[in-house]
Order: sequence, then structure tokens, then C-alpha cells
Amino acid sequence: MFEPGHLHLTHVGVQPEDTDFSIDLTYEVRTGEAEGKLVHFHLKGTINGQSFEEEFELPKDLAYNFASAADRIARKHGLPTTQLFPLEDHKDYDEMFEDLRHQLDAHPGDPVDPHHL
Repeated sequence: MFEPGHLHLTHVGVQPEDTDFSIDLTYEVRTGEAEGKLVHFHLKGTINGQSFEEEFELPKDLAYNFASAADRIARKHGLPTTQLFPLEDHKDYDEMFEDLRHQLDAHPGDPVDPHHL
């Protein structure tokens, strides 16, 4: 479920090998002195009953790669590699991308700083 600044992901396992999780990914655009605009992400939730909480930041030009960073964190906290990070409701991700584009004033073709790669 998406609302501006917040994406909630949940999965209830139906098979014994499935993993239960409930994850909240919140974000806000900030302006750093040296970096310019960046997005601060806060990832909090449970995976198979184990709580976790982490934060990370991505510069404007890499902010759209948030799912990769969130996936690494979720795996570190117990999401097995056999289970995909929840992308089944792509509509929520599309809305989040659009919200980020709007807040960052980003446009197709904006350059990526090679130092960020």
C-alpha cells in the first residue's frame, strides 16, 4: 500500500517455506550541503517475527534504485534469497517513483554523477 512518503509491504506465507513479513519504507527528500537533494529512507518491520530497523540515504540521481538497497537490507535481516522482494504490486512502486520524481524535480535524461556509481 502506498501513500506519499510511505510504502507498506506485507506478505503472509501460505506454504511452509514462505516467509512472513511486514515492512514499512518511509522516505523524505532532504537537501545536503555538498550533495544537493537526496532521499533519506527509513526501513522498519518484521521478517518471520524478527524486528529490524535501518536507515539509508541515496543521492537524487540514484534515488530510484531504492528497491535494491531495501532488498539488501531485508536479506540481511532474514528475507531468504529464494523469496523475491515484494514487487507483485507494481502499481505501488509506480506511484512511489512518480512521487519521488515530483519531490526531486527529476526529469528523464537527467545525468547521473559517475562518482555515485
